[in-house]
Amino acid sequence: MDKQEILLLKGNEAIAHAAIRCGCDGYFGYPITPQSEVLETLAELKPWETTGMIVVQAESEVASINMLYGGGGTGKRVMTSSSSVGIALMQEGISYMAGAEVPGLIVNVQRGGPGLGTIQPSQSDYNQATRGGGNGDYEVIVLAPASVQEMADFVDEGFRLAFKYRTPVMMLSDGVIGQMMEKVILPPFKPRRTEAEIIAECPWASIGHRDKTKPVNVITSLELDPAEMEKKNLHLQAKYAEIKKNEVKYEMHDCDDADYIFVAFGSAARISQKAMEIARGQGLKVGLFRPITLWPFPTEALAALSQKVKGFLTVEINAGQMVYDVRSAVEGRCPVRHFGRLGGIVPDPDEIVAQLKKF
Repeated sequence: MDKQEILLLKGNEAIAHAAIRCGCDGYFGYPITPQSEVLETLAELKPWETTGMIVVQAESEVASINMLYGGGGTGKRVMTSSSSVGIALMQEGISYMAGAEVPGLIVNVQRGGPGLGTIQPSQSDYNQATRGGGNGDYEVIVLAPASVQEMADFVDEGFRLAFKYRTPVMMLSDGVIGQMMEKVILPPFKPRRTEAEIIAECPWASIGHRDKTKPVNVITSLELDPAEMEKKNLHLQAKYAEIKKNEVKYEMHDCDDADYIFVAFGSAARISQKAMEIARGQGLKVGLFRPITLWPFPTEALAALSQKVKGFLTVEINAGQMVYDVRSAVEGRCPVRHFGRLGGIVPDPDEIVAQLKKF
């Protein structure tokens, strides 16, 4: 039980296995393509019989996010998963969790939109994830996996960040990574925390204790006094500044001598890496910059690169969303252009190289 294990898994299946192994207390979800295997795999593995982890198919996405709110408010490691339109239904609950500083992990395996759209992969939820899709001034830490291995790894990392900063964390994946199969090294089993450990680690949690010598914790985002609400908002903004300072993650490939750089996340980054290899084979000096945290965005790293390259091409499976964050980082020092496909169509590496040549 304490050993690593190597399996051939879909990305969605890897999330389920990792959740059990990293000491998750509860999963609340609702089936929707292309992420239904998360719930299906948990149902097959029956972790409630081995680790005590609760698995619930809620009656809706709205119910599942509010279950997450309740579980996270008691200091439990809880998570949900959905896809695009389901995540849209969760936005009110995510805003409530951010306002009440309730930790939790939310997995979005994106499909094409808007509306019901298609069941094919997309990256069109970038703005929703990184701009706070609900009401109010808040942020959500957003991790963008580019492999099945990272789908597994980011479960434990997501919980670490959620509890370190008492905030919702979103894993923004897509139908490509959720459905494809790769070899995965699963982590050793981590035991679920005891009630005593939760009380010690989460003094803010609402646990229903009967010790009248201790204060009662009330988990809420409501504050009717404007002055107190401003203090609460300023506290949140200070926390977000700390996250920006400490938690930015990204990868760079062949950027040292590059004239042009692809900027891409998730599955688009994998395709762009192949496009980079093709371009270099044709004598073009091209690099790849992959943001791993979409919020906080690696603004400073891109700003530094912009002082020594001729231009950036963002590659996204959408109409152009991350491109605005790249342009903001570059501040006009060099051109920034976008290339993407829509409707669930995944771009081809040769298409990306052709777009680069238009520079």
